[in-house]
This record gives sequence, structure tokens and C-alpha cells, in this order.
Amino acid sequence: MQSAAYSLSSPCSIPSLKPRKFGSRAGSQPIRVSSSFAAPERHEHSVSLPNRSWRLSSSSSLPLRAWNLVPSDSKPDRFEVRATAAESAGEGEKSGSLVKTLELGLLFGLWYLFNIYFNIYNKQVLKVFHYPVTISAVQFAVGTIIVSLMWTFNLYKKPKVSGEQLVAIVPLALVHILGNLFTNMSLGKVAVSFTHTIKAMEPFFSVVLSAMFLGELPTLWVVGSLLPIVGGVVLASVTEASFNW
Repeated sequence: MQSAAYSLSSPCSIPSLKPRKFGSRAGSQPIRVSSSFAAPERHEHSVSLPNRSWRLSSSSSLPLRAWNLVPSDSKPDRFEVRATAAESAGEGEKSGSLVKTLELGLLFGLWYLFNIYFNIYNKQVLKVFHYPVTISAVQFAVGTIIVSLMWTFNLYKKPKVSGEQLVAIVPLALVHILGNLFTNMSLGKVAVSFTHTIKAMEPFFSVVLSAMFLGELPTLWVVGSLLPIVGGVVLASVTEASFNW
């Protein structure tokens, strides 16, 4: 170990802060610098410095920390937190997809339920009031009012439709109106069950019209799935007492 000590004393007092003449050497004292080693040889040097004082020691007031090569425990905790967050995000996505699936199933169930009541009440009304066009117009008017209220109170987000989209939607809307009108007309003529039996032919006509206007030819699997549908509708039509051309 090596130790060093420096000492210097001055005759002047520090509080007075009197100026001193640097040209004079009377007040200066030599400073002895000594160094010692563990080796047997020792060296001493004498140096004359101005009349000031310094004091050095091997001890320091600043605490020193030893270098630690072992990683701290905070990093594994961070990795663990991130892994836990990823797992919770995955569980959240799974639960969200499950909720959406249940919501879709609920909507399908409500659609079937409301459709049943719609057909039954339509049949009852058409037996008394034989004006399917007026009934269809009232139904669409009520639907328009309900949708307007939903948009007004932000119960459902109002879509932004451009002019090009509106031009493409209008023909579809007209065909949809005619479909509902003809459905009400058929409910006034025949039984509700037979009307829905005939509506089961919609996949057949969708495939035929897609081949005619869009050039989409069906595959053998699609044609094979249509055969039982067509056969069932033909069988129900032949045996239906209220059937008429």
C-alpha cells in the first residue's frame, strides 16, 4: 500500500485575509513529501511551494460501490411483467372473440324469433286488411324512424356514404323493397309455411342469376348441395293444398 501526506502552514490568519508580498521568502516553509512502499527502499524529496496549505489523504468521503457482475433482480421482474402483460392480452383477445361469437349467435336467434312473429302477425293483418303495398310502406316508414332515432341519439354510428356508394346502393334498395312487397303479397295468398318453403329456393336462384349476370359458374359441390333443396321444394309444392300458379 502507498500512502502520501502533504502539509503546509502559513503564518497569516485566514479571517484577516491580508495581502502578502510574494517576493519575500521569510514566511515560506518547505513542504516535505514522503512516500513509502512495501519495498525495502524509501525515497524522500523536498520541494518549496508558496505559502498555502493542502491536505490529502487516502480516505474519501464519497462511498464507492463494488462492481457486481451478477445482474440485478429488476430485469427478470421486468421480463416477467412483460410476459404477464402479453398473456393477459392474449386472454383478453380470446374473451373478446368469445363475446363476439355469443353476440352473433344471439343476433341470429333474435332474427329468427322476430321473423316468426313478423310472419304470423303479417298473415293476421293481411286476412283483415288486403292491401300489401300499404302494409309494406308502413313497415318501411317505421323502420326509417327507428334508424333515424338511433343515429340521432348515437345509439348506432351513422355511416358516411359517398355519391358513388349511394348510386350503387339505390338499385339494391329497390330490389330489397320489391322482395319485401312480394313476400307480403304471398303471405296474403297462401299459408305462411308454404311461403317460406318457396323462399328456400333463394340459393338456387342466387346461383342461376350469378352465372347469368356475373359469369360465376358454380362448382360441382355447389350444384350437388342445390339438388336436395330443389327436390324438397318441388315435393312440398305438389302436395300443398293451397298451391296455385
